[in-house]
Amino acid sequence: MSTPAATPDFGASATGTAGSAEAARMIPDLWWLWLVTGVAWIIAALVILQFDEPSITTVGVIVGLMFIFVAVQQFVAAAVTDSMRWLWIGFGVLFLVAGVVALVNPADTFAGLADILGFVFGLLGVWWIIRAFLERAEDSLWWLTLIVGILLIVMAFWTSGQLFIQKAYTLLVFAGVMALAHGVGDIVRAFQVRALRDRL
Repeated sequence: MSTPAATPDFGASATGTAGSAEAARMIPDLWWLWLVTGVAWIIAALVILQFDEPSITTVGVIVGLMFIFVAVQQFVAAAVTDSMRWLWIGFGVLFLVAGVVALVNPADTFAGLADILGFVFGLLGVWWIIRAFLERAEDSLWWLTLIVGILLIVMAFWTSGQLFIQKAYTLLVFAGVMALAHGVGDIVRAFQVRALRDRL
């Protein structure tokens, strides 16, 4: 007595996962996007770390572009994830607004960021800690993100008592180091995604 051959279920459950499966197949092919953004972050870091006090306006523009790049990455993450999409979109909107404001008036933006540097460090630290736990299942280097978040919280308390000129130089160094760290992280992630593509 033969048993009937199993037939695939093309009902609602199958159609519900079709989009997720297609997105999962597309992501490894886009590994080069992480590589391009990583190189862009490193170039931005090298430019920022060469600037001195007369270059405040240019640094403000670069900080604005950095916010916009982060916003785009948050929107891409929201497009490819199945859970917590509202969180990625919310942070993407915040970073986009910050980037536009920085580009409209870069000198004042730089001065404002330097003046509230402790708050900026605290906000970024909280975001990096949240991001570390959100990416823990997919990213083997999630603990690096967690360490950076904790260090940012520590820096938030440390910079709160500094004078403005010290905060301005600290912001220059911070922007350069963060861009460099982000770039290296994106390049590492690019090759992780490429390795995943080669295994599939």
